[in-house]
Amino acid sequence: MQFRDLHAQYEALKSEIDKGINDVINSTSFILGRQVTELENELASYVGRKHCVSCGNGTDALVLALKAHNVGAGDAVFTADFTYIASASCAELVGATSVFADIDLNTFNICPKSLEEQIQKVIKEGKLKPKAIVPVDLFRLPANFEEIEKIAKKYNLIIVEDAAQGFGGNINGKMACSFGDISCTSFFPAKPLGCYGDGGAIFTDDDSIAERLRSLRAGGKSPVDKYDNREIGTNSRLDTIQAAILLPKFHAFKDYEVNDVNKVAGWYTELLKDKVVTPKVPSGYLSSWAQYTILLKNSEERSKVQSKLKENGIPSMIYYPRGMHQQQAFKNLNLKDSDYPNAIEATKRVLSLPMHPYMKKEDVELICSVILKEI
Repeated sequence: MQFRDLHAQYEALKSEIDKGINDVINSTSFILGRQVTELENELASYVGRKHCVSCGNGTDALVLALKAHNVGAGDAVFTADFTYIASASCAELVGATSVFADIDLNTFNICPKSLEEQIQKVIKEGKLKPKAIVPVDLFRLPANFEEIEKIAKKYNLIIVEDAAQGFGGNINGKMACSFGDISCTSFFPAKPLGCYGDGGAIFTDDDSIAERLRSLRAGGKSPVDKYDNREIGTNSRLDTIQAAILLPKFHAFKDYEVNDVNKVAGWYTELLKDKVVTPKVPSGYLSSWAQYTILLKNSEERSKVQSKLKENGIPSMIYYPRGMHQQQAFKNLNLKDSDYPNAIEATKRVLSLPMHPYMKKEDVELICSVILKEI
């Protein structure tokens, strides 16, 4: 059994994917070819943004988004303590400083109350200027943008939505990647919409920001002369082959995969509810289920369940075994576990189960039967 069965997806889309790859090879337009523009236009339309600017990976998307809004040295960038390193390292990579807030254990997303407390703490200390929030749509679900946007407005902060794990979800019909001032996603293969390598995208409604992003992803070049570099940028362009792979995958994603993966989540929840803590989807939200993550009683029970799943050939993952403040890269901040009780609780209890739109009900039943025997 695969944790996320990319082969099953390939078999379903093989003819379109193979044709797309061959078309690129025959055209020899490997960098910023027609398919890149086509993909960008379709993605922008899907999420409801004016512009989509693709790039080399999800981390670059976040870095470029911050850089395009002039976030840098002396600035504080707030994000969740329980997330992947890119949500925090993006700030450090532009010279800013990451500041961590605790999470809501019901959604695994940033807790607005903790976020505001951290902003006030930074203001009181007076060493950094609060500049941006990077809310993470963790595991499956857009963050609580209703509350986050109020906080951002109150303190005049930029919102950079990290929708790497939330792409395809929505809140009352408003799509992930359409929240905040600018938004980012990743096309890492295991993401809800993934390519066959690395890739990412940035979404904005601001014409001047979009123009600057297209410059920054190509070395800072002028829009009229690529050898006239108006600022220091990077080399982060989505390969045309990856765009050609993403196009049929995106069509399947919006046509049926999001619907099918929600069916799989429903099977899990029906079998596991009242036995473990299953993921909650608040009213008005739609999830794209990058992960199906349960909470077990403690780390001992989790170890026992994970071991038994492995014995039965069933993969599982712990996302994430430590909070950002516990990472070696941030040890110098000397942050305490007691400041992040929900994040610490999550690190001890979370377990992510196989999840993808091509799963069969009997697979879910097998997984759940193994879990239920061990708790």
